[in-house]
Amino acid sequence: MSLRAFFNSVKEGIRGIIRHPLVTVASITTILLMLIIMGVFFIFSVNARAIMTKLSQKPPIEIYMKLQCTEEQLVQVEQSLANNPNIIEYTKKSPVENYNDFKANLGSSASLLDDFDYNMYLPYTFSIRLSDPALADSIVASISTLDGISKISQESRVMNFLTKASRIVNITTLVAFVILFLISLFIISNMVRISVYSRANEIEIMKFVGATNNYIRLPYITEGAIVGVISALCAWIMTVLIYRQVFHNMMAQISQSSFYALIPTRSFMWHELIILLLMGVIIGSVGSGISVRKYVRV
Repeated sequence: MSLRAFFNSVKEGIRGIIRHPLVTVASITTILLMLIIMGVFFIFSVNARAIMTKLSQKPPIEIYMKLQCTEEQLVQVEQSLANNPNIIEYTKKSPVENYNDFKANLGSSASLLDDFDYNMYLPYTFSIRLSDPALADSIVASISTLDGISKISQESRVMNFLTKASRIVNITTLVAFVILFLISLFIISNMVRISVYSRANEIEIMKFVGATNNYIRLPYITEGAIVGVISALCAWIMTVLIYRQVFHNMMAQISQSSFYALIPTRSFMWHELIILLLMGVIIGSVGSGISVRKYVRV
């Protein structure tokens, strides 16, 4: 197809939107509703994954050194943690720091520990933050071989739950997107079929005068793509504005550093726009292409 024929087809697609306003509005509304649901699922999955990531990075592993461990053993453990790419961060606490933490937790009863000899009973400890909770077992096995370690405390149940929850969120999001995509494709193809049916005689005449299938089909595909873009932009604006209001209302009482804090709108809005535009164009163009295929075969 020549460049001129391509632009003519695009122009015809735009004219088709103007000539059939009711079908255009119905198509935009249909795709818009589906894309809003997709946008909501996307925002939910982004926040769910963010919360899971924060919780999984909360120190789930505590390393307790032996009471009489040497400085060399401390340095060896610290270097091993620093060189492990799966450990995001580690915190080292001395006996006196652990002692002060215990006193702080006791509050008004902290005076009970005034004469406590922390050097005799409290060890050095390390708290670890992991990049992936699924790696906890292998990391613990690796660390436990180091000298000077007395015990490693691991919250395995929490780690297993977070791993499974993250997997469930990812699978649910993918399945929801596929189902909504197929439903949208089915509905929009039937919507566009009404417009195509009204121009069935025109399509037959074009075929008889020698127009190729692609030349006939392209205006409808372009029309569907434009409808998809309009729907995607509307869905994006609506979901972003609604989420921004929900964010401000919910985060009024929650610190942004909290594990359960929602992520700011700016953190995902452009990614959501790209996804919605892509889905809108695919649904609109493919749905239109499917609808016109029957009438192209004359």
